[in-house]
Amino acid sequence: MAVPWYPRSWAALIAALTLLLVTGCAGGDEPPPTVESSSAAPGPPSGTPAPPTSATGGDGTGDDGGKSVEGDIDAAVSVTNTYWQTHWPQLFTGGYNPPRLLGAYDGGTPGSPVCGSEPLPDDNAVYCPDGDYIAWDMDLMRWGHARGDAWVYLVIAHEWGHAVQNRLDAGLVDLARELQADCLAGAVLFGAAQDGTLTFEEGDTEELADALTALADRTPWTDIADHGDASQRVSYFSRGARSGVKSCLPNAIE
Repeated sequence: MAVPWYPRSWAALIAALTLLLVTGCAGGDEPPPTVESSSAAPGPPSGTPAPPTSATGGDGTGDDGGKSVEGDIDAAVSVTNTYWQTHWPQLFTGGYNPPRLLGAYDGGTPGSPVCGSEPLPDDNAVYCPDGDYIAWDMDLMRWGHARGDAWVYLVIAHEWGHAVQNRLDAGLVDLARELQADCLAGAVLFGAAQDGTLTFEEGDTEELADALTALADRTPWTDIADHGDASQRVSYFSRGARSGVKSCLPNAIE
């Protein structure tokens, strides 16, 4: 993924992502770190190696113009915030205030930031309602970025979705909060493409499906009730990508 946007058929990209839902997308053999909201599940053992990739060099930069994981994170934050800032008045009443960005942390070291009284989890990403902030362990971001740069856009958009939930009336928040955050992430990323602030590059739909699969609850350390399985995650993300934010709200008519 990259900014700025150069015109391309976003409808075809949604169709490709939906096709991946039907045909399946391998998540790789390595157990990934987990993505959570403020309530975190145990992650894999520290030091989980990133999978080999031909798109990323050993210095963390790719062959797609030398983008670093930090650069993609900054772009993902900008794209996501711009989308919500632009479209909030069309979707909801009241003003839009972005969450605070705590940013990168290392959950494997003493003295990591806290959410409430609990330290932020290792190998994870969070939205913390207590403090209204978003943060991410760089181990998670580096691990995923090695699979493809679309990973960090998905993580940022997903956690931002939790911040949006915290700003909505309770009746607009789905009981399946994690899946709703996936839906909102799809709406944001594909909506940003329509707005002209984001480009989908070759292979990005596969990377998104791979990330949703790798972060699904088919792993031994997560609860199936939290985030849903791979099929559910891709399905909700695709719903938002296809039909926008309103399709992510309870009782929405697509």
